[in-house]
Amino acid sequence: MDLKTLATKVANVYEQNSKVEAVYIAGSVARGWEDYYSDVELNVLWSEGPTDQDRLSVIEQVDGQLMDFYAYEDEEWSETFQVNDVKFEISGFLTETIRKVVQRVTKEFDIDLDSQCLIASIHYGETVSGTELMDGLKAKVQVYPDQLGHAMIDAHSVLGNRWKNRQALIEREDWLMLYTVMTSVQHNMMGVLFGLNCMYVNHPAFKWQRQTLNLMNIKPENIIERLESVFLSSPKQGLDELESIVQEMDELVKEKE
Repeated sequence: MDLKTLATKVANVYEQNSKVEAVYIAGSVARGWEDYYSDVELNVLWSEGPTDQDRLSVIEQVDGQLMDFYAYEDEEWSETFQVNDVKFEISGFLTETIRKVVQRVTKEFDIDLDSQCLIASIHYGETVSGTELMDGLKAKVQVYPDQLGHAMIDAHSVLGNRWKNRQALIEREDWLMLYTVMTSVQHNMMGVLFGLNCMYVNHPAFKWQRQTLNLMNIKPENIIERLESVFLSSPKQGLDELESIVQEMDELVKEKE
């Protein structure tokens, strides 16, 4: 049984609870990016807060093995379990919470990465139940706001004082701090690229970097191979390449303005 089929089977069990208003597949499985190491992410929208038994009964019905079970925190219920050696990560939200996040990101241009990831999960998610509700949410996030793109670019364009001291780190062979700085700069670049391309961030740590960059139209030439070479070349060569990409990114931002 493939991951999407198994995900649908488990989602259908959640759907049987009258408090559940929608269930959709999120993450790599929804986007067709899954591989041997992938788990299944399901997001469940509740009309009211679920009890522990509401959540545990699903795991019992699918003969799942409970791994983690968390109480309500940061407006989310979450649990992790295994079915047929496949890990399921469940995120539960009140429907009204989702609507508030949609409002914050699409109307108030909140650049919080976790909020954007939730919006991205709606945008790219595959609905299993609650089609009418999900269609309405998808319609609200369909158009990426220009103001959000500008806010993302502004927030991620400042590379910080440590980047200014990069040559000193090379001369001192201070590799831990150097690669920390280089990683931070790549993170900022990804934030700028999401803004330039009017795309919601799909993971707070920019997981699935290759796949994401392949979807982008506005980017430096050969960006995937070049960003990888930053870490796979010698420190000096990697830094030189990163400096070159930074310059090209600055040009792309100027063209956007």
